[in-house]
Amino acid sequence: MQKLAKREEQIMHILWNLETAFVKEIIAEFPKPKPHYNTVSTIIRILEDKGFVDHHTFGNTHQYFAKVSKEAYQKQALGDVLLNYFDNSYQKMVAYFAKEEKISKDELEDILKMIKNKES
Repeated sequence: MQKLAKREEQIMHILWNLETAFVKEIIAEFPKPKPHYNTVSTIIRILEDKGFVDHHTFGNTHQYFAKVSKEAYQKQALGDVLLNYFDNSYQKMVAYFAKEEKISKDELEDILKMIKNKES
């Protein structure tokens, strides 16, 4: 699975939230200043070419939907971060967040509980 550009990822998040949408509905979800219709339409066609999006045809218009789930992309993206920045080590990744104070002691304890419950 390919990595998405920032704008492509924004559109995917909108489609994941809306489930199906026309270009105008996608544009409505963007903060101001909103992107131009042609820009969004072009990016959606790129996402279709990459296999992330498909559409249903209604007359002369298309209603788009995600072909790749948020969870599948999230798993791949996290795997890339883990590999490229933490030597493929979850321990190094969690240690980084703890060191940077991005994760609390309570959150770490909750993670440990989830791991212990999964092992049972």
